[in-house]
Amino acid sequence: MHTRLTLKLIAGSACLIWAGGLFAQHVHAPSHSASPYAGQQTREIKALSPAQTADLLAGKGMELAKAAELNGYPGPMHTLELAAQLELSSEQKQASETLMNRHKAEASALGAQLVQAERGLDQAFASRQIDAARLAAHTENIGRLQALLRKSHLETHLQQTALLTPTQIARYAQLRGYTGSVGTAAPAATPSHKH
Repeated sequence: MHTRLTLKLIAGSACLIWAGGLFAQHVHAPSHSASPYAGQQTREIKALSPAQTADLLAGKGMELAKAAELNGYPGPMHTLELAAQLELSSEQKQASETLMNRHKAEASALGAQLVQAERGLDQAFASRQIDAARLAAHTENIGRLQALLRKSHLETHLQQTALLTPTQIARYAQLRGYTGSVGTAAPAATPSHKH
């Protein structure tokens, strides 16, 4: 009986040692899956990819006007691309070009300010010159610039829509693929595929 108890204690101890070894390996083993941020630590501005920086500086849309575009408010760039199909008058075309050029200049200027603000925040962290008050100032400035940039994009869609007729607006939606197919009846719904 004493031998059986001793064997159980030895077996139990061996299991604990084995399990402890596995646990220690799990806890202390290096992770083989890198963070999705890996490699981004070398960016000039950590929060912005080079493509995002370039888009901001160029005044590109960056999907900031989706609320307008997808709710029936055309933008000047695509309106001009579709000028022939929309049968824009020369006055409409000229007004759309003026609107687009003015907007691009404004969006580029705001984009440059936003890039500079993100650079300032990044440098504050990199130089360890950040505290709660500085953080609040940086993020409030960035938030204000983001709001102004989005407003600029959305406002441009409002202004462009005012230049078009209801028929042109409906045609724009068709040509952009937001309503039935262009020039034909709406395609039949495809059966849903279930897994």
